[in-house]
Amino acid sequence: MGIAERKLRQKGEVKASILQAAWELVQREGWQSLSIRKIADAIEYSAPVIYDHFANKEAIMLEFTKRGFQQLNEQLIKAKVQFTNPEQQIEAIAYAYWKFAFDNKEYYQLMYGLGMPGCETVKQIPEMASFAEIIFSTIKEILAKNKNTSADPHLKLNTFWSTLHGLISINMLGKNESRDELNAMVLKDFLIGFISGIKG
Repeated sequence: MGIAERKLRQKGEVKASILQAAWELVQREGWQSLSIRKIADAIEYSAPVIYDHFANKEAIMLEFTKRGFQQLNEQLIKAKVQFTNPEQQIEAIAYAYWKFAFDNKEYYQLMYGLGMPGCETVKQIPEMASFAEIIFSTIKEILAKNKNTSADPHLKLNTFWSTLHGLISINMLGKNESRDELNAMVLKDFLIGFISGIKG
């Protein structure tokens, strides 16, 4: 292995160790306590070494945001391909989204740390754009199947996404096991109403 290859491999290893240390800190103390100094202490490097790989703490958090959406996308696609009927697909997507949020709270809280991302943010993060497209394409399939030309698929995407995110946020703030049955009923009620409305 040449010098250039070795340096590249070492750079990759340091970057991976930075992200691993950051993730362990987040799981112990939460996103709000993450800092470059704490990461440097954890991997026993100086802060400038961290800055060689990431411009700032926000760049590290962006990396995790991308990873979160990659994992979410995988789960949504897996849920969608189980069905050929688009109404069943959108329902499966909603349940997979819900499950991801509660199985991966650290990721989800970071992914939506500032609330619902706007269009510009979606455009800047390819993984988020892919996520939106999975839902958007399914909604368009339902509209086409039911010959509903009056509904705006972009509006329906935002309705679906914001309602689902809102339900999750309410429950994530005060997660209570005794509410699980009610939560399932609320989610089901939303889906029945959404699918019925979109069919026109």
